[in-house]
Amino acid sequence: MFTPPGMGYDRAITVFSPEGRLYQVEYALEAVKRGWTTLGVKCQDGVVVAVEKKRISPLVDPDTMEKIWKIDDHVGIAYAGLASDGRVLIDRARIEAQIHRMIYDEPIDVEVLTRKISDLKQLYTQHAGVRPFGVSFIIAGVDKVGPKLYMTEPSGAYAGYHAVVIGAGAQTATEVLEKNYTRNATIQDGIKLALKCMEAIVEGGLSADKIEIAVAEVKTGRFDKLKTEELKEIVEKFKTG
Repeated sequence: MFTPPGMGYDRAITVFSPEGRLYQVEYALEAVKRGWTTLGVKCQDGVVVAVEKKRISPLVDPDTMEKIWKIDDHVGIAYAGLASDGRVLIDRARIEAQIHRMIYDEPIDVEVLTRKISDLKQLYTQHAGVRPFGVSFIIAGVDKVGPKLYMTEPSGAYAGYHAVVIGAGAQTATEVLEKNYTRNATIQDGIKLALKCMEAIVEGGLSADKIEIAVAEVKTGRFDKLKTEELKEIVEKFKTG
């Protein structure tokens, strides 16, 4: 049956448009663009990850709204997009990290983990009866090479970054990063830069209960989220200059 140009190409994941586009993948990317702002900054001594946290309802317990997840001791993931898709892929990432430890008796390289998750995302752009994962990941950690920062898209494409932002405030935060980022920044500089980005995005003013921050340090080889009290102290110092 003849399909008019521009019509029907978004009805199946396996159908390319005449321009060579997969509309379902592009729709998944739109889900990411509507997600909460998430950013990563690679520093000379580690990586900083920060996420905006919105109070979607006064009845929701904010402590249960996690946007940064630890995958292994040395690596973690933050996401923007559909939370359910993110949760499933994060569970898969944890399994892949443990499989690697059991087989090779060493922590998984950050890029290897990124590639495995990206391969799974790409697989879901090939088959009828499935849809792409509507989530992008910022994968940050430290391995034997040093600090690493990657971003994966719903299509399965991924790349390494010095600094990257995904989600609703990506354009504004990217402008802040482009003006202020330097490669010789320390983790403390990275945290300040992340707060500067969040300050430009968060509605109603920056506060510790509206953001989440995690740090991967080369010195310790660990990826850890900042505790609430520590985060409050850092935000107050930032706001007072």
